Amino acid sequence: MTRLLSGTAAITIATVAAPVLAAGPLQVSASVMVEAKERGTDGAVRVKLVPASRVVPGDRMTLVVAYRNTGGQPLSNVVIANPVPAALMFQAAAPGSPAPEVSADGKTFTTLSALRVAGPAGPRAAKPADVTHVRWRMTAPIAPGAEGRFAFNAVLK
Repeated sequence: MTRLLSGTAAITIATVAAPVLAAGPLQVSASVMVEAKERGTDGAVRVKLVPASRVVPGDRMTLVVAYRNTGGQPLSNVVIANPVPAALMFQAAAPGSPAPEVSADGKTFTTLSALRVAGPAGPRAAKPADVTHVRWRMTAPIAPGAEGRFAFNAVLK
């Protein structure tokens, strides 16, 4: 769990691994990165991700969920879920990461394009700001010693 401070508001990022149906431990960790600009020796400005230590409203962040099979057997049917903290607004999958399934209630998951939420005139298409949870389903077993990561972008409200 990572705790960030923004003024007087605390943001807690927690990662929850769903039950694993195969024998063997699955280590899951989360980290929060922010975009930082730096000027190279050639004068070009580059954006890189650095560990978050202080964030302010409007900062773009990347939440990284890393996993590793520390057991001796492959792990199958693995689902990794992560709530989106209330102080953050989901944006999209981070570059290089598969798009997660998303939810507006933590119970029903689908793609963002298929997600519907209640509106004053009835159900409407969900927007990124409606997302409260993300999850990734592993399509193949995780081999012993294998590791990987998923990431999504968010903005501090």
